[in-house]
Amino acid sequence: MGGGMNPTEPPLAIHPGLRARFIAAGAKIEWKPAAVAASRPPERRPQIACLRDDEARVEEWGTEIEGGTMVDSGPLGALALVLAIDRRGPPSALGALHGGRDPAFPSGAIVAVWGTGSVPEDERPRLADVVDLARYALE
Repeated sequence: MGGGMNPTEPPLAIHPGLRARFIAAGAKIEWKPAAVAASRPPERRPQIACLRDDEARVEEWGTEIEGGTMVDSGPLGALALVLAIDRRGPPSALGALHGGRDPAFPSGAIVAVWGTGSVPEDERPRLADVVDLARYALE
C-alpha cells in the first residue's frame, strides 16, 4: 500500500492529533502478500495488514484517481481505509458488505471508490463511522 501522506495537509476532517495517531499506527503496519483467489477480479492487489495481534485483508484496484479499496470490516481494516482516504482524498462512494457475502471477506467489508464505480449497498457507512471504528486499532 504505502504512499506519501503529507502530514501538513489533512484531507480528512478530523482533529490533527487523531490524524497524527492514525499515521503513526499506519507506520507500524506490516504488509504481507495475500493469496489471490481464483474468484477475485484479476486487477485486485490483495495484501494482509498486520498490527500487533490483528490482521486485516486489504484489496486495492485501479489508480489513485480512478479505483477503489476494500477492507475487512474490523478496526484494522478501517484504519487501512482511513489511511487510504488520507492519501487519496475523500472517496466518491462508500459502502459496506455484510459478512458471508464474499468469501475473501467472511466477516464483511468496507469499500471506498474514487472516480466512477459502485460500492455494495448492504450498509452505507459515513466516513465518521469509519474513523470511529479505526480508533479501536490505535494503541
